[in-house]
Amino acid sequence: MSEKQPEREAPERSSLPESRPRAEQALEASPGKKGRRRSRTIANRRLSKEEQATARELRSFQYERPRSRDECEDGLRPCPFVSCKHHLFLDVNPETGSIKLNFPDLQVWEMKESCALDVAHRGGITLEEVGEILNLTRERIRQVEVKGLSKLRETADERGLRDFLLFLEDNLGVD
Repeated sequence: MSEKQPEREAPERSSLPESRPRAEQALEASPGKKGRRRSRTIANRRLSKEEQATARELRSFQYERPRSRDECEDGLRPCPFVSCKHHLFLDVNPETGSIKLNFPDLQVWEMKESCALDVAHRGGITLEEVGEILNLTRERIRQVEVKGLSKLRETADERGLRDFLLFLEDNLGVD
């Protein structure tokens, strides 16, 4: 009595999720609050052999990039030098080598702000503005600020930063 099920066509190999590079799969996510997508972290050990080979190839690629703020201050914006430690597009964990894409739904050239030094040069901005630039919530920015100031307080004397800390507390309303 069992009816024979109609045969389904097997999907093409290229359309299967596991056949796409894992880095590409990590970029797919639905937008969260305020239309922003959460940052995505790509662990080194999760990269395919093909992606690791491409990375090795790219490490040997020679190019000239600015070495100081003076050399890049009037440079192209958004900044094309994603490997710069001040670039806002991605973060690399030096211990694990994992890559965190801060703006998985944008290409580098679509970013409004790409350099943390440009933002700092502009001067004081609100937690909301910092959150928008870093793709984080205002509350997360506040938590990072509190943690950073507590670390500064713990090490201010041994690093010779006591006067700087006092200046922050007196003039900027830092608690």
